[in-house]
Amino acid sequence: MIDIYTDGSCLGNPGPGGWAAIVVADGNKRILSGSASRTTNNRMELAAAIEGLEVIPKDKALTIHSDSRYLVNTMTQNWKRRANTDLWDRLDSLVAGRSVRWKWVKGHAGHPLNEEADRIANREAEGVSSGRASAASKASKSTKSSVHAASRKELTHLDAQGRAQMVDVGDKAITRREAVARGFVAMKPETLTLITGGKVEKGDVFATARLAGIMAAKQTPQLIPLCHPLPISRVTVELTPNSDQGGVSIEASVRTEGKTGVEMEALTAVTVAALTVYDMCKAVDRGMRIESVRLAKKTGGQSGDIVLEE
Repeated sequence: MIDIYTDGSCLGNPGPGGWAAIVVADGNKRILSGSASRTTNNRMELAAAIEGLEVIPKDKALTIHSDSRYLVNTMTQNWKRRANTDLWDRLDSLVAGRSVRWKWVKGHAGHPLNEEADRIANREAEGVSSGRASAASKASKSTKSSVHAASRKELTHLDAQGRAQMVDVGDKAITRREAVARGFVAMKPETLTLITGGKVEKGDVFATARLAGIMAAKQTPQLIPLCHPLPISRVTVELTPNSDQGGVSIEASVRTEGKTGVEMEALTAVTVAALTVYDMCKAVDRGMRIESVRLAKKTGGQSGDIVLEE
């Protein structure tokens, strides 16, 4: 069973606010928190539950502990939803098809984790009120919408002083992890014909790009700061001509048995394979574009499976 202890805080109501969610699973504790410059206490209570749920795999049963009757009774006793419909909709979508138990706890009654969540949420609210919001919190507000515009998860590559750090994965379990990334190189139809016909002067474009992508996946820790060296057990890079879209589709899959994921390795493999296609063909097509490099899915690890596209 996974337990999430949540709390929200607001100075002024409406006013500057903060939220916190403490996730406890298998004896490990993870703290999530964030803030909003102008919000309400109820929105922060909802934000805490939403952010906590988002990091838990859908197949895991969990209990959410909160001192907010507004949150708990709305979810368990069908209290009317007269406000915050955007957050309620988001919460409903996260709860659908899951085993979630809602437990109301009396606030300030001495429960250590609820008290800790309360302190963190208040600290977040006070921080944004006084302009002391961290760089990570400020950055998150410029890139998220809805509840995410007003909240953040901790950036694990920054320490408490905002300095870069390598994440300590020593206590994580070794599991099988896999990541799939994709990308596309757009080009003229004539360029694609040269590639598929084996008429590019520099040689076999697909074979060379495939090898470059595999080699790049293995070199990711030397290319991307703070990435852990991993014992990669398998890398595949596939390049497929796509005449309908006018270019080459690239997919890389990377697998390991390790303590952290291989998303960066898969993304690096796709990127370098795409750059190799560009380099080998740029003499005949200066207008080529490398597009839509993205993570498609990942499996394994504490955060569970993430499928962004099939």
